[in-house]
Amino acid sequence: MKKVLCGWIAATLLVAVGWAGAAEAEKAAQKRMKPALLVIDVQNAYLPYMDDEDKRFSTEIINGAIAHFRENGFPVIRVYNTDPKWGPKPDSTEFQFPESILVKADDPKVVKNYASAFKQTDLDKILKEKGCNTVFLCGLSAVGCVLATYHGAMDLDYDVFMIKHGLLSHNADYTNVIEDICDAVPYSAMKVMLENARK
Repeated sequence: MKKVLCGWIAATLLVAVGWAGAAEAEKAAQKRMKPALLVIDVQNAYLPYMDDEDKRFSTEIINGAIAHFRENGFPVIRVYNTDPKWGPKPDSTEFQFPESILVKADDPKVVKNYASAFKQTDLDKILKEKGCNTVFLCGLSAVGCVLATYHGAMDLDYDVFMIKHGLLSHNADYTNVIEDICDAVPYSAMKVMLENARK
């Protein structure tokens, strides 16, 4: 009788654990992605130092990402880098994005003094105010500020994705390595993810 009772208790516990696990899985599946696009440091001061191979496609990919985020009603956030001592000065041409990058003056703007766009800025606050739990990254440098922002987002429990071919660095081979290591999402996959997030 004891064996039967113990077996019944064990089976009941397994079913209960199974139900709890299924409930957690269902809850995770129901978590809706609320993304924002971070366009990082695509500034006149830094673009001349980026590899020409990266420059061939990056503007098109970045602008395509901006357009798709807007079409789906998700925020585009401009991120700028400056050093208080070395510049570029915020009121200078070097500080600005080139006109070929289709950001708008009313897109939220973050100015940073460190590699990560999250370090000592209002970025986390802006994202939380907009209800965002996921960030997509494009811009430069893949081996510097984009990578630091990627890890900063992970540290704050955001889901984070780099956009393949929307990244630049001083060496295209290094950019490719970062895209591989961080499993950057192709442009086509990003489009599908945004469309599904909107539903």
